[in-house]
Amino acid sequence: MSLNVTSAGDRLVVTVAGELDLDCTQQLRRTLSHALEHADAGLELNLAGVAFCDCSALNVLLHIRRRAHADAKSLVLRATSPAVERSLTLTDTLPLFALDSAGPDEGLAIPSNPAHPTHSSRSDLAAENAQLRRALRTRATIDMARGMLMSSFHLTPQQSWQVLVTTSQHSNTKLHLVAVALLQTANGRTLADPLAKHLATAVQAHRNPAA
Repeated sequence: MSLNVTSAGDRLVVTVAGELDLDCTQQLRRTLSHALEHADAGLELNLAGVAFCDCSALNVLLHIRRRAHADAKSLVLRATSPAVERSLTLTDTLPLFALDSAGPDEGLAIPSNPAHPTHSSRSDLAAENAQLRRALRTRATIDMARGMLMSSFHLTPQQSWQVLVTTSQHSNTKLHLVAVALLQTANGRTLADPLAKHLATAVQAHRNPAA
C-alpha cells in the first residue's frame, strides 16, 4: 500500500494505492487521522488505485468518516476503484459515502447554529445516524463470520473476505446475509443447500488458489 497526501485549498487529498487489508489498517488509520486533524474542511480520498479492499479497511474509512462529521468536516470519495465500490456495495455502506459525494446542498446538513438545529437538519442527522448504526451492525456481523471461516478452514483474513464476497456474488445473496446464515450454524442450523455449495466451492478456490 502507498499513501500520498497533498493540499487542495482548505482540504487535503489522500491518494491510496495497492491492497487494503488487515496488515495495513493501522498505517491507513494513522495517516487519515493525522490528515483530518490538519485539514480545515475535511478530506478527499482518491482510491482509484486500490486493487483490493476488505472489511478491515472499510472499518477504518467508516471510523474516519464518523470523526470527520463529529468535527463538522467531511470525507469525500473523489475516485474509487471497482474493488472499493464492490466492497461498499456488498456491505450496504455505499449510501453513507454517497451522502458525502453529493453537492454541498445535497449532503448532510450542518446547522449554522449547532445549539438550535433546524427541523430539516435534525431529520438529516437522524437518517445519517440510522444509516451508520446499520453499517456498524453489518460490519460486526461480517467480521464475526470472517473469524469463523478463518478458524474453521485455516484461512487468512484476506482469504476469508474473498470467500464471503465470492459466495455472495455466486449465490446472488447480500454479503451480510451470507454472514448471518454462516453465524447461525454455530447454533446448530445448517446452511441452505445452494448456499452451502457456493460456500464450499469458494473456500476451496481461495484456500488453494493455485490448485
